[in-house]
Amino acid sequence: MTALNALAIHAAHAQLARREISSVELTQAVLDRIAAVDGRVRAYVRVAADDALAQARDADARRARGEDTPLLGVPLAIKDVICVEGLPCTCGSRILENFVPFYSATAVERLRAVGAVILGKTNTDEFAMGSSTENSAYFTTHNPWDVSRVPGGSSGGSAAAVASDMALGALGTDTGGSVRQPAALCGVVGLKPSYGRVSRFGLIAFASSLDQIGPLGKDVRDAAILLNAIAGHDRRDSTSMPVAVPDYVSALGATPDLKGVKIGVPQEYFIEGMQPETESAVRAAIGVMQSLGAEVREVSLPHTDYGLPVYYLVAPAEASANLARYDGVRYGLRQPGEEMWDTYKTTRGAGFGAEVKRRIMLGTYALSTGYYDAYYLKAQKVRTLIKGDFDAAFAEVDVIACPVSPSTAFKIGEKTDDPLQMYLSDVFTLNANLAGICGISLPCGFDGQGLPVGLQIMGPAFGEEKILRAAHAYEQATEWHLKKPMIN
Repeated sequence: MTALNALAIHAAHAQLARREISSVELTQAVLDRIAAVDGRVRAYVRVAADDALAQARDADARRARGEDTPLLGVPLAIKDVICVEGLPCTCGSRILENFVPFYSATAVERLRAVGAVILGKTNTDEFAMGSSTENSAYFTTHNPWDVSRVPGGSSGGSAAAVASDMALGALGTDTGGSVRQPAALCGVVGLKPSYGRVSRFGLIAFASSLDQIGPLGKDVRDAAILLNAIAGHDRRDSTSMPVAVPDYVSALGATPDLKGVKIGVPQEYFIEGMQPETESAVRAAIGVMQSLGAEVREVSLPHTDYGLPVYYLVAPAEASANLARYDGVRYGLRQPGEEMWDTYKTTRGAGFGAEVKRRIMLGTYALSTGYYDAYYLKAQKVRTLIKGDFDAAFAEVDVIACPVSPSTAFKIGEKTDDPLQMYLSDVFTLNANLAGICGISLPCGFDGQGLPVGLQIMGPAFGEEKILRAAHAYEQATEWHLKKPMIN
């Protein structure tokens, strides 16, 4: 029998609905798992056990009154850049060490409205700036498949929590791959919704034109269930799109059938220097989808190589503007100085870590007089070309299949002294953010060291049903998502 904490969301819901288990029992099983293994993984920055059990009791009472939703009584984790009323929201930074929001993000409100149980907050790279969760000001999260390796980032805490059965699902954020890349490295499913599909209200901003909240789950159905709950227009977020939200679970399909689906394979995403085992696993996965009836054809995304430099102009520029609010005056850390400018300087010097300072300086430089046109404006023009590449490709195919990351999880400390090598970890994911399209990562194999490999399926803006259908069909035809790390 599967341990309660190891259940997928849909499996747990089935048992809850039949009254075979209670939410209190399920939540306690997950809390026991956290107590047993999080000392090695370090996925959580804060576990709100008493509050979680109170929510579970409330969920059981709601079910006793006849209520039922797919998430009623299901324990979930929240990345620590998303506000949850009453829980500290540090963004992995010393500058917000004591910040406790008095409101919850819209995505969290929607989870609570359908009865989900919030377990606590998961670790993240500082202000979501990183690809390994090593940039957290508090500690590094470890990969459950090999604790000497990174879980990916910046949603590494959420991905590691789901992979090690310390949550049935989680929310992360994806600015340049920060849901999909850790999902791939930890062997779980992570979905980046289209820009505007999920409200950003209550998400502490890194780069406002790129950030998007997304779910992580143990399988594709769980990702669809979570997306059903959090998607939709929100008048409090001006970037939230007032478009209809389909039933993503209904879009999955009952059988692994991809007849009539056209899958594009961009050769620009199979680059020299990528791990051979990653390439072979992804190509094998594309072969499986072809055997399920999909038509596979090559597509070209000719401006792919410009994605990395464009991203590292646009994202730091927006970060420079967004993080200017942390000045030691209104909230967060305060380091008093003799003059106002001294307060600013000492507060930010003490509160921000090295990577955040690096990106603020990059962004401020790109926006400065004399350089704006040469850097930021030109980057935005090339961003339009990148979006045009995807538009042209999706005129020919339904979805695009490619790797998530050039390699499997690397050793902790291996890339911390070489920022460029760290940035290259997101080379296959960040263009989706620049274009505003959707993407999903799901397990498709392992390398020779037993580390998971992720398959990325990208779809057009607001085409989440397409990527979920393709991902679910592949998942049904394989068993990679059933594999579990042996951590106890």
